[in-house]
Amino acid sequence: MKINKITAFKLLLAVTVAVGYTSCSKKGSGNTSSATGWKINDKKGGFQHNSNYKQQEPAPGLVEVEGGTFTMGRVQDDVMHDWNNTPNQQHVQSFYMDETEVTNVMYMEYLDWLKRVYPPTEENYRNIYVGALPDTLVWRSALGYNETMTNNYLRHPAYANYPVVGVNWIQAVEFCDWRTNRVNESILEKEGYLKRDAKILDVTAENNFDTETYLESPTKAYGGNEEVVLRGRNNKLAGDDEATNVYAQRTSGLISPEYRLPTEAEWEYAAVALVGNREYNIYRGSKKYPWKGQYTRSGKRQKRGDQLANFKQGKGDYGGIAGWSDDNADITAPVKTYPPNDFGLYDMAGNVAEWVADVYRPIIDDEASDFNYYRGNVYMKNQIGEDGRAEIVTSETIEYDTLSNGRIQYRNLPGQIARTPITEEDVYLRQNYTRSDNRNFRDGDRQSTRFYDYGGSSEEGVNTTGQMYDSPQHTVETDSLGNMVRSWDKSNKRTTLINDNVRVYKGGSWRDRAYWLDPAQRRYYPQDMATDFIGFRCAMSKVGPKSTKKSARHRG
Repeated sequence: MKINKITAFKLLLAVTVAVGYTSCSKKGSGNTSSATGWKINDKKGGFQHNSNYKQQEPAPGLVEVEGGTFTMGRVQDDVMHDWNNTPNQQHVQSFYMDETEVTNVMYMEYLDWLKRVYPPTEENYRNIYVGALPDTLVWRSALGYNETMTNNYLRHPAYANYPVVGVNWIQAVEFCDWRTNRVNESILEKEGYLKRDAKILDVTAENNFDTETYLESPTKAYGGNEEVVLRGRNNKLAGDDEATNVYAQRTSGLISPEYRLPTEAEWEYAAVALVGNREYNIYRGSKKYPWKGQYTRSGKRQKRGDQLANFKQGKGDYGGIAGWSDDNADITAPVKTYPPNDFGLYDMAGNVAEWVADVYRPIIDDEASDFNYYRGNVYMKNQIGEDGRAEIVTSETIEYDTLSNGRIQYRNLPGQIARTPITEEDVYLRQNYTRSDNRNFRDGDRQSTRFYDYGGSSEEGVNTTGQMYDSPQHTVETDSLGNMVRSWDKSNKRTTLINDNVRVYKGGSWRDRAYWLDPAQRRYYPQDMATDFIGFRCAMSKVGPKSTKKSARHRG
């Protein structure tokens, strides 16, 4: 009996040692290269990598949308006879999307930052702040009194949580870029890579944070101010003055991907939220709206008969009869007024229609791409200076664009990297793309017109003026005295309003009938113009696995 106890003890000890050895081996394997056997994250230097990275943390305001396959463009009716939303199968990767539309108070924070950092009182910066201002005059109507919204909608706290309007597509894109930088700036401050409160106390027009500039050359962020750009409290090499790789990089896993406008496919996929109709790998029926059912009113006992979105219910009826069956909003409504869809997204129908990233074309070319479909790619690269490094925009090198309506919009800001289109040398022998501007790829370029002599040996007979999209060409020029001269295209021979500068907007708004609440409906508007019924929300790509959730059959 005594021998059995000793034997049992020895066996237990052996098992304990074996488990401990295995645990140590597993623990050490994450810090040792499986390629070279070298130590990763050595205090002495060498290759630094976040081997403890788990998963992407949701950025502020975003909700995860698990990607998948869906039928894009499925509609119940086509009363407009546009034939621009023919059903086609698409697959989108997982991404994040704003829980709500961007509100007035969110946009006001952006304006406040621009006004503090680039004072409009200084001539060199005046057009930065002015160019970002929403057009509050979109509320005006020649036969309607709407001055209350014109004067109050953007800035009055009563409308703080209402979706911002009067913002054109270009302004929405610039807001996304600004938001990316402010979020990453906050993350790096929290991790000790930036001086605490520098984003408020030390920021100036020439000394501010830009994500791409920091990743390209951390020492150039904040104008190269070494008192602001730090080496990171948690970085093992921070105390060694001669150490390299002491700044946050892509490999650190700290830098958040950019905020951006969602693509049309992403927006429609998120809006229809078919996940609520899924049973295993089959969809049970179809959805006409972002919510379940074929009607705009709730069928639940507690809220039976209540409208599920705010929209124009009929001629002269923007809210219903007061006190009964009223959608409680004659214009826009505060975000989160109505229930979210099955992805947890609010106001994917009603409130305001929303800008998406895509350039508009009457068809979705699913033969060319049925994965992450998007029309509008313009590939750029960093502009390289004489020193062989990327050039940083300064207050003297800011570039502005004069829009077709004469409005001046900034293209870049001091502290950002100057960008330039890719060249023929950059795409030499490439198979996946052959040029910088792909907005009219396969639909609008010369090869896709009926006048193009495809396969011909010369350019003879090619009608270069007979373009497929013969849209108006409004011009804005500057005369010898510096005065702006705007000229409308008054030609009566134009055949379309479509060109490379019109963008898709999705979803019905407070001005629309129920027909437009269908997520598959698509319309377009010039990218440099704004309205009182189009707003936007941001999206962000998800890096890593498609889903962090495992179903029962995937567990092992």
